[in-house]
Amino acid sequence: MVVLNYKTPGLVSDCLATLAQELDHAHDVAVVVDNCSGDGSADQIESSLNENGWNEWAVLVRSEVNGGFSAGNNVGMQAVDAENYLLLNSDTLVRPGAIAELLRAMDKNPKAGLIGPRLEWPDAEPQNSCFRDKNIWSELIAGAQSGPITKLFASHDVSMGIFDEPTNADWVSFACVLIRREVIDRVGLMDEGYFMYFEDADYCRLARRAGYDVLHWPAARVVHLRGGSSPVKSYAAARKRLPAYFYASRTRYFVKFGGKLGLIAANTTWTIGWLMALARRVFQGRRIGTPDRALRDNWTAFGSPMRRWRPGGAR
Repeated sequence: MVVLNYKTPGLVSDCLATLAQELDHAHDVAVVVDNCSGDGSADQIESSLNENGWNEWAVLVRSEVNGGFSAGNNVGMQAVDAENYLLLNSDTLVRPGAIAELLRAMDKNPKAGLIGPRLEWPDAEPQNSCFRDKNIWSELIAGAQSGPITKLFASHDVSMGIFDEPTNADWVSFACVLIRREVIDRVGLMDEGYFMYFEDADYCRLARRAGYDVLHWPAARVVHLRGGSSPVKSYAAARKRLPAYFYASRTRYFVKFGGKLGLIAANTTWTIGWLMALARRVFQGRRIGTPDRALRDNWTAFGSPMRRWRPGGAR
């Protein structure tokens, strides 16, 4: 498994503590990748491994560059040869039995290439954990932030909701995901052109194109603290301007799967939705919940340089 760190050594230690009793120490290995934190994180993690005896089943890999989420996870996956790879955010806590349950699901479902658990809050309240592909209508929903619009286009809403039974999804969150080695051999590693965000939707889409199912398995439960490893969600909630890498990733995703016209269509429907939200503010006094400068950033990211890719995401 791979645990990615960027300036979150405390979260990494908490995550590893939940893994200690969940791994088969004779066969499993956890690779902690420090994504060039530059703040002493790697040294702190190394000390935790040694002091807690975790170095018997966990190793630290120090990346020389911070290439982002995909690049860091690729470093970890390339560090070990395994039948399955479990990717974990540093801000996750694995519930007892979750890993065994994911492995059981992988054995039971040979067509499944990727399996995601139920993500939940510490009090066990479930989070949305399985999703539909992003498209022009989901962008209309995102821009409008309107109950009636969401209901009208519900079949295109990215969030599929909460499920208590195994469910096929278009994509699952890579905060925690089990990936079959066969998928990596066929599809390739994750696309490092995404610094952060949209890489999970991208990779699952490529896996589905290659004939694999993406499965949500709620019997496996993993706490996701959300926001511990990235400020985007907290910024969005506070309507602050999102980092440029979010919009660069969004642009890359829509161009990759729909060409430039697909990006223009996505931006256009998002803008129409945003204008609806603006009208509600003008005539009804309702606030617009979109992040600061989102309209500008969606469109100006159109001209941002994008790394070249080959199918499968290898640069």
